[in-house]
Amino acid sequence: MKAITASVATTLATVPLRIESLPSSGPTVRSSIKFNLTGNLPEASDTATSVGAGPAGRVGRPYIGAIHAAGGKAICYVDAGTWENWRADANQFPASVQGAKNGWPGERWLDIRQTSILLPIMEARVQKCRTAGFDGVEWDNVDGYSNRSGFPLTANDQLVYDASLANLAHTYGLTVAMKNDVEQVPNLASYFDYAINEQCQQYNECGNYTTYFINAGKTTFQVEYKLSLTKFCPQANAANRNAITKTFDLFDTPWTSCR
Repeated sequence: MKAITASVATTLATVPLRIESLPSSGPTVRSSIKFNLTGNLPEASDTATSVGAGPAGRVGRPYIGAIHAAGGKAICYVDAGTWENWRADANQFPASVQGAKNGWPGERWLDIRQTSILLPIMEARVQKCRTAGFDGVEWDNVDGYSNRSGFPLTANDQLVYDASLANLAHTYGLTVAMKNDVEQVPNLASYFDYAINEQCQQYNECGNYTTYFINAGKTTFQVEYKLSLTKFCPQANAANRNAITKTFDLFDTPWTSCR
């Protein structure tokens, strides 16, 4: 792995240099995804499968081996932006980094400015993903600056944190997905290998994915929860986004792919 030397705009001076991923290690532009963070595990049949192992390591090598045998990639879900009181490492987050509730039971936004505390915890989680045999990492809740986090977070705070997370995944030989944080796609796309977006069609904010991911030869996975297939599949297919519909609970079923 090597850092890429590049000029960095003044406003992004604190953002770390990018660490490259392994060549051709991410999913192809046209791929498929099963997005499953709760309940039974999906069948090992898709090119990219996002499963909810997280830091707890719920998914072991036998299951991941089945995904690989079917020609798929397994993506490890890790929450990097909120504290979750049920995680095995929850006691490693001091009260000083725990902010406002984010609307989900047992979760609070994190003070992402405190990277000296948070990044070592996230590194330990990435190590578990790699040990389990995952191919990539999906960092979640990486847009705290645009929410009521309880901290005066800035856009640059988020850029620094998200870029550091991408580099962390690459350091361990894993690909990395950019999850949501749509407004910062222009600044961060070069750090990430592919994108996972929720509801960009519903909120009319899919354009950046064409410009900064698909046109750069990197795939975009799109998940919609409220729209019918006829409301987003034609647009997603035309733009070459790999889109599915699911329910908010993110169980293995139901799910329907646009193609």
